[in-house]
Amino acid sequence: MQRFQYLIVMALCVAVTLPLEFILNARVYRRPRRMFGALLPTVAAFVVWDMFAIRLGHWTFSPDYTTGWKVGNIPVEEITFFVVIPLCALLSFEAVSNILRDGWLATLRAGVLGRLMPAGRRSGGGTTGDSARSEELV
Repeated sequence: MQRFQYLIVMALCVAVTLPLEFILNARVYRRPRRMFGALLPTVAAFVVWDMFAIRLGHWTFSPDYTTGWKVGNIPVEEITFFVVIPLCALLSFEAVSNILRDGWLATLRAGVLGRLMPAGRRSGGGTTGDSARSEELV
């Protein structure tokens, strides 16, 4: 079990931030081109960096906390880290941006509450006068 510790931590990072996609409408997974466009340069740069740093002996990875599975000379856990942590940061950034731009209630309505509530209830029941004004204030 100790060998899988690094991968377990990465899985927990995904598990903790995944709800941001649905609850706070982060829309990272729903825009895969943008997601891969943000991840690809980061992952590529760090994989190349790690490849040289490991080869030169600048750092190593404990066999006690890694599985021993490698891609080239890089542990699978390290590559997982290069994907998971930027993805979690992207989810967090998008969720916080939504909250700062739209406010908590509107962000929740656009996220999970929007999927749970019927369309008529989300809009306040109508578009005249007071209901339209109260929607603007939220």
